[in-house]
Amino acid sequence: MKKWLVVLFLLVSSLCWATAVPDHPSGRVSDYAGMFSQAVVNEVTGTLENYEKQTTNQIAVATFNSLEGGNLEDFSIKLAEKWKIGQKDKNNGVILVIFKDDHKLRIEVGYGLEPTLTDAKCQGIIQNAIVPNFKAGDYDAGLKAGVSQIIGTLSGKESEQVKDQDTPNKPSAKMIFIILGILVVVIIIVAIFTFGDGGFFFGGGGSDDSDDSGGGGGGGSFGGGGASGGW
Repeated sequence: MKKWLVVLFLLVSSLCWATAVPDHPSGRVSDYAGMFSQAVVNEVTGTLENYEKQTTNQIAVATFNSLEGGNLEDFSIKLAEKWKIGQKDKNNGVILVIFKDDHKLRIEVGYGLEPTLTDAKCQGIIQNAIVPNFKAGDYDAGLKAGVSQIIGTLSGKESEQVKDQDTPNKPSAKMIFIILGILVVVIIIVAIFTFGDGGFFFGGGGSDDSDDSGGGGGGGSFGGGGASGGW
């Protein structure tokens, strides 16, 4: 029984944190997977810088090769909070996270922007602006279209495709994250009671001491708002 609990805990842990989260972004577009041309990275970076100056909202993009078996929603929240996307007093950060080899992506939205950039609208941006271009192999166009629609939605100028997109039967990412969190807590409690004082030592998770280099805005909070998709 003890062995099975150990295996189960390690399995859940590996699913949650299989991919290491970089300490800092390399820029507003951290293209670790090498998906985009440098010209488009520069263009989008300039667009995001100007948008932040105008609104204080902070948008970041990050690409990776693979989740390596990890959980997309957990990773994106951990990434956003470690990189301190958005302002602490406004929680106005957004991060678009893309995994090239897995063909998965997610828009993670800070608490302060959830009423405007809703889960359904994020789903619309992913399905109508980003995925068609990615399926066609045009990553540059997908990035530009996705960022344009995110900014447009936050400005109240989203396209009709984004407005019409709805996902009433799909559980929210926030609910999935809560359920996963409860599962991990239950496993930890069972392990503690099973192994007693001679059992595992569970660390306190990610540190919040990282500085704001690379475009971090001070530490906006994220709670699972947004949407995920694939191509």
